[in-house]
Amino acid sequence: MRDEVDLVVPVKTLDRAKTRLSSATGGDPVSHAALALALALDTVSAALATPGVRRVVTVTSDPAVAAEMAALGVAALPEPPEPGLNEALLHGARSLRSHRIGALQADLPALRSGELQAALVAADGRRAFVPDRQGTGTTLLLAAPGGELDPHFGAGSAGLHERSGAVALAGPWPSLRCDVDTEEDLRLARTLGLGRHTANALPAWTT
Repeated sequence: MRDEVDLVVPVKTLDRAKTRLSSATGGDPVSHAALALALALDTVSAALATPGVRRVVTVTSDPAVAAEMAALGVAALPEPPEPGLNEALLHGARSLRSHRIGALQADLPALRSGELQAALVAADGRRAFVPDRQGTGTTLLLAAPGGELDPHFGAGSAGLHERSGAVALAGPWPSLRCDVDTEEDLRLARTLGLGRHTANALPAWTT
């Protein structure tokens, strides 16, 4: 691939992450933290195995997340003083100083490396994004080589990214578009095939 990309993956502290998924673990805080961590580990593991991805860094202030990412060979940057997802991504991008930067959401437990690679190829050097399965959010944002990331994550991010000049990529990539915020999302991800960390975090999850 002409331009390899460095991906920034933001991960909240586990006590703040994925609160809408508490029903999947019966409201147990320890199990919930394990699930939130597993989602991120499966996402990062798939990204690391993707041709065209040069390296992955996480932005997190949770020592448990940082330790588990280190075991994968992934560096963890602390969250910046300014709150918010976009600020965390900009902090990661500035720290990397890479020729090409991307932002990948941390809740893609069914992510397949081949789908992520296909999206990188489809971007063809353009600033581009992949919308989530509902078409309103964003799971992947790519800067053009040498260009700025300019993230606009949050409610309606797909429309915001498109209006900011990013090209929408609409390939057949269900695992890349299946971010997990709710138990329904988790069920769908399971039909696609969960990564081993998430599958192990839900050993009795059969609904």
